[in-house]
Amino acid sequence: MYLTKVKNAYLILALIGFTFSQCTTTEKKEKESDPIVADSTAIKMAVRMADSEMVHFPEASTVDFNPEGKWSYTAGLVSSAMVELSEETGDSAYYEYAKEYADQFINEDGEIKGYKKSDFNIDKINSGKFLFDLYEKTGDERYKKTIFILRDQLEDHPRTSEGGFWHKKRYPHQMWLDGLYMGAPFYAEFGKVFDEPAAFDDVINQFVTVHKHTYDSIVGLNYHGWDESKEQRWADPETGCSPHFWGRAMGWYAAALVDALDFIPEDHPEKHQVVEILQEVAAGLKKWQDEETGLWYQVLDQGDREGNYLESSASSMFVYALAKATRVGYIDEEYREVAEKGYAGILDNFIKENENGTISLTDVCSVAGLGGDPYRDASFEYYISEPIRDNDPKGVGPFILASLEISK
Repeated sequence: MYLTKVKNAYLILALIGFTFSQCTTTEKKEKESDPIVADSTAIKMAVRMADSEMVHFPEASTVDFNPEGKWSYTAGLVSSAMVELSEETGDSAYYEYAKEYADQFINEDGEIKGYKKSDFNIDKINSGKFLFDLYEKTGDERYKKTIFILRDQLEDHPRTSEGGFWHKKRYPHQMWLDGLYMGAPFYAEFGKVFDEPAAFDDVINQFVTVHKHTYDSIVGLNYHGWDESKEQRWADPETGCSPHFWGRAMGWYAAALVDALDFIPEDHPEKHQVVEILQEVAAGLKKWQDEETGLWYQVLDQGDREGNYLESSASSMFVYALAKATRVGYIDEEYREVAEKGYAGILDNFIKENENGTISLTDVCSVAGLGGDPYRDASFEYYISEPIRDNDPKGVGPFILASLEISK
């Protein structure tokens, strides 16, 4: 059980920390070594971060600093990373950590505690992704029922005139890059697992629609959000786009592309459109990578502007997406070096040793959005003013996934 893992974590973390320190020292001496980060270092860091997370948050439902816990995309993100780590290492403690989160919220009928379909919140779909793994491993029909409940939300989810899912019911006519990660990979996996070919057409249309409206070919990046109605104060009156390129929004988008492509059939006549979008995204990420550190800024194209900062969740997501896309063959091999440089930058700049033997991921933007109350105007000043914290799940989950991908 994962509780046993938590009890032993301090000793394990201290041992791994010593090993990591030795690896880092050796790598610094051997600058000519290739790759930049040894595979063994990356997997050890995935383990060490996961063990630390279970110490910091013994229940996965609380990873977003909510002591009561809730069904959320952040807990789903961390749980997905834990399941992946369990598969890679063979250690069931990580799987059990994720499973106990699911069992905390899913009843015998597959209903989710606190979930309301009528909210039409695309974020709520993300927690359903790791349920495919639980269902495959256990055969427990509860998980299948939950998967279908979440799929049913997409059936009635409000859409733009071109079929793009609104981010939430309370954000009408808007598509945010974040939402592609929350909905598209789940939807694509559902299409594959439960034989719904039409799902692939819909998923592809989500990417094509948002990319058409948010991609700036000159800058090579996508704007955070798009308001079809052009009614929002943050929306450009001509394009409907928000004014800046937010790092984590691009991170969600890049990860959504590589994850959804896992499930779209190779012979689908329009799959190439998603691959081409991914290639454009990859080129933009390479263009705006900080040359000195290998990292990326909170506002991606404004690195020289006062108040901007290198941000760890976006950097982790980019490393994950670029490493995976290179491994699978969607982008050129040169991007592997971009990913490795980024990962080395994360280890050098964002990993903090704690006195109790755990580690922390630092410099994570806690949250950013558009509109709402109080109103978020999507200005540069807004993005750099949101709180920054350690061990935010939106950074921890991607760091584990990035470490696993670098290790492959």
